Amino acid sequence: MDIFAPDIYAQSIFTINYKSLKKSGIKCLLFDLDNTLAPIKTSVPGVKEKELLENLKEMGFKIIIMSNSGKKRLQPFKEGFNVDTAYSSFKPLKKKYQKIMTIFNFKDTQIAAIGDQLITDIFGANRMGFTSILTNPISKEDFIGTKFNRMIERFIMKRLAKKGLFTKGVYHE
Repeated sequence: MDIFAPDIYAQSIFTINYKSLKKSGIKCLLFDLDNTLAPIKTSVPGVKEKELLENLKEMGFKIIIMSNSGKKRLQPFKEGFNVDTAYSSFKPLKKKYQKIMTIFNFKDTQIAAIGDQLITDIFGANRMGFTSILTNPISKEDFIGTKFNRMIERFIMKRLAKKGLFTKGVYHE
């Protein structure tokens, strides 16, 4: 169960201490798209999110949107945020993560993955040895496959809480 516990639990992408991440040697931020950066029914980048990503780029972070969604879904965000994307990632499988590390020459200790799901985002990041950051979903609406994952996630969260590894609503750095 420990593999599902996030290293950091933040209310949203706006409450993460990015200065602390930078200090700890993180150089690359992998953002999940759906319900982390944007609601699933949104097809254009938000102004606040764009400002945040611009500030993070100015801080020296490499920003990549990594999503299980397809290229067509990610394209408006790639262009609007002016960032790289990794579409059809099949998180939590390792292949796309490894490809990113090879292409951009990052070590596992230099990457933080940020997302709203334990089963895809956190499990995938932890398997790779990345810093894993869980955020609350920004919308209650989910894709059908995600709804199934959320049921399993609730079970995992209960187990993690019993072990004292994670408690929903108790944020930590």
